[in-house]
Formats: sequence, C-alpha cells, structure tokens
Amino acid sequence: MRTDELLAAAFDNIAGVVDAAVDGLTPDQLAQAPEPGANTIAWLVWHLTRIQDDHVADVAGSEQVWTADGWARRFDLPFDDAEHGYGMDPDDVAKVRADAELLAGYHHAVHGRTKEYLATLSDADLDRVVDTNWDPPVTLGTRLVSVVTDDLQHAGQAAYARGLLGA
Repeated sequence: MRTDELLAAAFDNIAGVVDAAVDGLTPDQLAQAPEPGANTIAWLVWHLTRIQDDHVADVAGSEQVWTADGWARRFDLPFDDAEHGYGMDPDDVAKVRADAELLAGYHHAVHGRTKEYLATLSDADLDRVVDTNWDPPVTLGTRLVSVVTDDLQHAGQAAYARGLLGA
C-alpha cells in the first residue's frame, strides 16, 4: 500500500462514520444538542467537512468545494462563506441546520475532491512545508494527518450524539 492509498483509506473511514451518523435522521434530530451548549450532529458534520475542504483546498491550491460547487448557497447559513466553525459559540452552533442528504452530499463532494488530490501525491510530496507559522513548520503529511485526526474525532462525536438520541 502506498502512502496516498493509506491516507485515502483513512478519509474513507471518516466518510463511513459520517454516513452512519446522519443516515435517516430528521433536521430536528440533527440540530438537537445532547445538552445545552453542546455541539449538534449537524454542526459536527458541517464543521468537520468545512475543515477538510478548507485545509485540502489550501494545500492543493484550489478553490474550496463549499464555494466552487455551490454548497454555501445550498446550506444558506448566516455566516461568511469563509466560516468553518472553529471557535463558534453555542448560539452559532445552533444556527447550523440541514437535512441528512445535504450534510452527506457536501461531505461526499469534499471527500471526492480529497481523494482526487491524494491520488496526485508521491511520498516525497508529503515532506513539502505548507505552513511556516508553526515551529517546526508543518509539512503536507503532517497537515493531512491532522485533518484525519480532527475529522475522525468529530465524526465519532456525531456518532455518539446519534446514540444519545436513541436513533
């Protein structure tokens, strides 16, 4: 297995957890916080997908799927198109409302773009520095693993929140 295939398998796992977390839920269930102030399934899936979209587009040098493919218009959220959820307060979290089809559709569009990008990479590409704002500077490999880690944590939180719904 090549490194790009290993990373693609990790992103496939995220997509599988996302699908299982949202499948068959109503918009009200997706927007229900497990307790006051907690993140909702809708917000978790939107946020993890926005982060993947933002970070992969950045390293690929491409426009985000969110804007390029019209997902921002379809979601019609009361935020700037650049928003991806980092640091949002509970009031903003509650504003992320969507149905399961929209959430899964956006995630699959981003997942597809991510896999296309990964297929272009060689092992040597992963050593390329993509962010000099950190010490040590962040390489492409580190950034992609960071996205996998963050996304999988949020997908797991969404699955847990689904379980709390009894769905």
